[in-house]
Amino acid sequence: MKYSILDLCPVPEGSTAADAMRNTADLAQHVEALGFHRYWMAEHHNMPGIASAATSVLLGHVAGKTSTIRVGAGGIMLPNHAPLTIAEQFGTLATLYGDRIDLGLGRAPGGDHAVWHALRRGRTGEDNFPAEVAELMGYLGDADPQAAVQAHPGQGTHVPLWILGSSLYGAQLAAHFGLPYAFASHFAPDALEDAAYIYRRDFKPSGTLAKPQFMLAINVIAAETDAQAHYLRTSVQQAFARLRSGTPGKLPAPVEDIDATIGLGLRQGVDQALRISAVGGPETVRRQLAELIAKYQPDEVILTGQIHDPAARKRSFSIAAEAMADVVLEDA
Repeated sequence: MKYSILDLCPVPEGSTAADAMRNTADLAQHVEALGFHRYWMAEHHNMPGIASAATSVLLGHVAGKTSTIRVGAGGIMLPNHAPLTIAEQFGTLATLYGDRIDLGLGRAPGGDHAVWHALRRGRTGEDNFPAEVAELMGYLGDADPQAAVQAHPGQGTHVPLWILGSSLYGAQLAAHFGLPYAFASHFAPDALEDAAYIYRRDFKPSGTLAKPQFMLAINVIAAETDAQAHYLRTSVQQAFARLRSGTPGKLPAPVEDIDATIGLGLRQGVDQALRISAVGGPETVRRQLAELIAKYQPDEVILTGQIHDPAARKRSFSIAAEAMADVVLEDA
């Protein structure tokens, strides 16, 4: 089983977006050496704690700092963009960096209603996502001499497409197109089991994929001890609580008493949303990862972890890599 990284390029309190981008390049090199398969980044807007808004630009930076790990979007929110523009951007990345580029596609705005309006002004609210996916596939596939518009670069690069989602809609669409499917279980796990079932049941083999390929997203916060890991986890708990409260900010520093900081009720709601997680010392994380993989039977996992201290984040993924190597060996 392959295991990969989802990095939102977090901006910790006390640091800048420039610091976050340097940390992202450093982390990409670190996890490449650890044997991770992919390094994905996601499109978010109007969030001071996430520096990956211009996702394709930052992916080019990461690809230029690495040599073997796959680099891609997890994902691009396609309704924010003209499919031709995305084909040209990712066709350029594929032209520069070869067969290392992935393109995961989502249909949310990557922000609130104000973001939706700012990005999609002049466009109707009609859901054209399936047609836009098909249009993008055409731009990245073999050239059609009869086509009035072609993507240069892009045409013929065959950049692999993924459908991303947190509902049954994405599962159905990925199955219809015969594309791989990544579920956002790291923050919206409620439909996880049903989505995985529907995707596998309804999957139609395509020219690019003969059988379903399902990716499970897992939060991982690992440290030397369980207590240290739970302390580090309070950063993402605070960040998620602020997002739910409509006050997103930079990634907070960890706190000793999370309930005193955000309140018991809100903390319980946050933990429910973040329940697809492995949090603890090396043995605890190994066990929890093994349990999640055994339960959901993914073809691949993608790990993410919002940790305030960049050095602790690197250490967390080192522990996770060791744990995943053990889990894969046991499964074999």
